[in-house]
Amino acid sequence: MDTEIRNAVSAADKDAQYDEKAKRLLGNKIILAHILVKTVDEFRGMNPKEVVSYIEGEPLIGVVPVEPGLTNAGKEENGQRIVGMNTENAEINEGLVRFDIIFYVRMKDGISQVIVNLEAQKDEPTSYHILNRAVFYVSRLVSSQKERDFVKTNYNDIRRVFSIWVCMGMDESSMAYVHLTKEDMLGSYPWKGRIDLLNIVLIGIANDLPEHDDKYELHRLLSTLLSMELSVDEKLGIMEKEYSIAVDDRIRKDVSAMCNLSQGIREKGRAEGEEKIILNMHQNNFTLEQIALATSRSIEEIKAIIEKREPVLA
Repeated sequence: MDTEIRNAVSAADKDAQYDEKAKRLLGNKIILAHILVKTVDEFRGMNPKEVVSYIEGEPLIGVVPVEPGLTNAGKEENGQRIVGMNTENAEINEGLVRFDIIFYVRMKDGISQVIVNLEAQKDEPTSYHILNRAVFYVSRLVSSQKERDFVKTNYNDIRRVFSIWVCMGMDESSMAYVHLTKEDMLGSYPWKGRIDLLNIVLIGIANDLPEHDDKYELHRLLSTLLSMELSVDEKLGIMEKEYSIAVDDRIRKDVSAMCNLSQGIREKGRAEGEEKIILNMHQNNFTLEQIALATSRSIEEIKAIIEKREPVLA
């Protein structure tokens, strides 16, 4: 494996590790509770610490496949078929797309449940529209309930579902709520059923850390958690002082690992940017001495960068 391929693999591995740590951090119940109080109508205005107790079990992080037919897993137990979320090892069928985070939340009535899916994106995708993917995910959250949360034709047992998307690197802080509405086109017959079953929340996080006020409270927390610029102490300080989040060993470890990884990713980005400048100057007939003076690199380093990319440039 040559150096360029090795570096590419290493960079991809760093990105994958960063994504994994980010999911683990977002998957902490207290963080999820802060998100729920700003996105799910039932919990609006509540103290996030109170909402934690409504999150059932441990959130499933990166282990439930999205693909139709693979979200559920069935097994026999005491002669009965038990169906639950498919949580097979992520190394099995490695190429499968998986929900980032998925969990059940008990409502305040103590009986009904909702299913919540949280997805984190580094930025808004360019190869497809994010809302289209969100519609697919929220539809899968409904259809996969058959034989798990409701059986046969008991469609009244369908749980409400929320698919919440956090997109970093946006031009502005934003939040949008997408849901079903009913419009009477002729008459006003009261059709029975729930139009609140499908819920999508799109959260845009700008690059700049917003002020801590009620309007941007959730955005500031998410921006802090996922920032590649803030230090470990800065992140933990904001979490503890502004949001009263008790920082345990798991949170501290995940934040520290994310900061270490983000530093490596930033350094790689800076190096790649500098290499592009060097190659561009070379293509525009700047001398090695001029390039070295402009970039504070030695002539030997400039030569090595140019020679490494020479076949591509030729």
